[in-house]
Amino acid sequence: MNTPDNLKYTAEHEWVDFNSETSITFGITDFAQSALGDVVFASLPKVGDKLSAGQTCGEVESTKSVSDIYAPVSGTVAEINDALTNNPELINSDPYGKGWMVKLADVAGTNDLIDAKQYQDLTAQ
Repeated sequence: MNTPDNLKYTAEHEWVDFNSETSITFGITDFAQSALGDVVFASLPKVGDKLSAGQTCGEVESTKSVSDIYAPVSGTVAEINDALTNNPELINSDPYGKGWMVKLADVAGTNDLIDAKQYQDLTAQ
């Protein structure tokens, strides 16, 4: 399982990359995409939506199931990955790169995020 050390994580299997102190990019982890199987559809929030940490903000549909996506922190949706509309399989092939989902601005609640080691410990259970 790929768990980059430079990212932060949630217990709900989202990763977070800080673009700045007030802006992040997030998506689902390699562990999550592997558990889901082949992703065939992703529903994302709309630009301008205000999200609260832990709030359901979309879903990912795979050949196995449908799973909710949770906002890892509070903030305002600044951008979504439009490429996922026609190529949801990017979530499987490059979850930390081209498979990113949402960029949030004006973020808060980042203290609840965990580091790579803590996430690896969580997924090993």
